[in-house]
Amino acid sequence: MSVLLGVYLIATMQLAIGLLVSGSGVTVVMGAALIILPLVGVWALVRELMFGVASARLVRILEAEEALPEDNIARRPSGRPLRDEADAEFPRYAAEVEREPESWRAWLRLGLAYDASGDRRRARAAVRTAIRLARQETRQSGSSKNVQ
Repeated sequence: MSVLLGVYLIATMQLAIGLLVSGSGVTVVMGAALIILPLVGVWALVRELMFGVASARLVRILEAEEALPEDNIARRPSGRPLRDEADAEFPRYAAEVEREPESWRAWLRLGLAYDASGDRRRARAAVRTAIRLARQETRQSGSSKNVQ
């Protein structure tokens, strides 16, 4: 999808430049408007890639700590988890977040549980919270090292 978006952005930018250099009032305005679309697209693409890199890094940390949620949920032939079984596991991770709301590890496990339940919107929100908390933890540990 990133490659397709890149091709689209290049084509749109070329069209925008062509419209801008045409000299006609309406086409210049259309060209200027078309420049905004690729900029928004680049911003969205960069944001998604950064989300992917940051979440993968946190998953690797949990994996190294052997703290990833156990993957013992039955799956369909397609590989997707059975929603009822995933939903049954969910309260455990929600309770962990309630006990430790400042733990990025708890939020990441909650995000993985949401994902297994098929709730992508809440999964992404929980993972974003985990990323934010992990960054705060890194900053705090860096500043405490400077104090010592």
